[in-house]
Amino acid sequence: MTESRQHRVIIIGAGFGGLYAARNLVKQNLDVLVIDRNNYHTFTPLLYQVATCGLEPEEIAYPVRGIFRNMPGFRFLVGEVVEINPTERWVAVQTNGHVRRELFDDLILAAGSVSNTFNNESVARYGFGLKDLSDAVRLRNHILRQFERAAWTSDPDERRALTTMVVVGGGPTGLEMAGALYELYDRVLRKEYDFLRDLKVRVVLVEAVDRLLLPFPERLQQAALEQVRDVGIEVILGNPVAEVSEREVRLKDGTTIASHTLVWAAGVKASPLAEMLAVPLKPGGRVPVHPTLEVIGHKGIYVVGDMAWLEDEKGAPYPMLIPVAKQQGILAARNILRRLRGEAQQPFHYHDRGIMATIGRSRAVAWIYNRIPLRGFVAWLAWLGLHLIALMGFRNRANVFINWVWNYLHYGAPVRLILEIPPDKQHAGREALALAGEVPDGVADEAKPVMPEAILHG
Repeated sequence: MTESRQHRVIIIGAGFGGLYAARNLVKQNLDVLVIDRNNYHTFTPLLYQVATCGLEPEEIAYPVRGIFRNMPGFRFLVGEVVEINPTERWVAVQTNGHVRRELFDDLILAAGSVSNTFNNESVARYGFGLKDLSDAVRLRNHILRQFERAAWTSDPDERRALTTMVVVGGGPTGLEMAGALYELYDRVLRKEYDFLRDLKVRVVLVEAVDRLLLPFPERLQQAALEQVRDVGIEVILGNPVAEVSEREVRLKDGTTIASHTLVWAAGVKASPLAEMLAVPLKPGGRVPVHPTLEVIGHKGIYVVGDMAWLEDEKGAPYPMLIPVAKQQGILAARNILRRLRGEAQQPFHYHDRGIMATIGRSRAVAWIYNRIPLRGFVAWLAWLGLHLIALMGFRNRANVFINWVWNYLHYGAPVRLILEIPPDKQHAGREALALAGEVPDGVADEAKPVMPEAILHG
């Protein structure tokens, strides 16, 4: 670090952890640089509603530059981190075919998580994850495409397979996705496709263990199971997925489900960026950190959220949840400021306000402050209110609220457009960019990312 420049903090990832860290560092006479592969922050709890045609992508996302507009000391770069050098204290960022190094004095790694298929190559190849907006739009396109294909076939078995949806994972994301899929199928698409009127809705929820919602108390687990089955969703417990093909899902006991759609909500692991720190990783690829959230052996480098491995008083790692990421992002930022003032850094203490999951219209379970159980309509209202408040931007809150009211009254799913880019148009703009001098020679036709597509920053 030279004498002439401000103390620089780089934050990798504009998810919840990175965003809340940045909010606590701006206006502190620091040079704060946030790097993310997208130019927006995504409210990930509502990705499933984009995937099931309930919301537009832009209703659950907000531009990062807009969040920090006119805030001194803040800078933002869209790019993909391809290398981290903890010793020389720089990160290498690829953008527009170029790789450049950015020096840091402190680093906060908040790159989130990616889907964990547990080394099942068939799931990775044929399954649909739900970790970002591109996943949600791709899944929405696929679901709608299956019903269009079913409208063309006269083979009842093929039609049945095309319209059978399998969701894997008995956590909140799995339940929310299964419930929304059933309502889309039964309340909306059935009115628009003649062949569906005599066809039983089939949404199958598969969970490897014998219970849903493992972090919840047993009575709420049972309440969730009853509500899921009451909706009409088939539930298969204690029977994990063994193999997936384009046309069927095979379970461990040999059961096969004829389906062209498998939504994978069965687990996540830390972003592959964790490997760039060259430290021994914990299960799920998570980085072991001190209670101050500094990486063990790397002073001034902090890891927060889904990437961090820190155990609570009972010896269990903190869960990979948004509230944990928010609180850790805030603490990492404040610890940087404390250290710069010569003060002692503080350890992380999680303030757990509870967990909840919705299962569709008027159905949900909630465990408020880990002592107040809610179920049914009351839990559903609590879920709606919490998510509406947490959304970024008044316009987004208003749009989502209006859509929710409309959908509740009219069983609507207004976003039923298949917006796939034809292969012959995917690279149509490169020649124009090259002619304008915005793409360097040799990149226009052969631009390839340095790191795998799995690396997500946020």
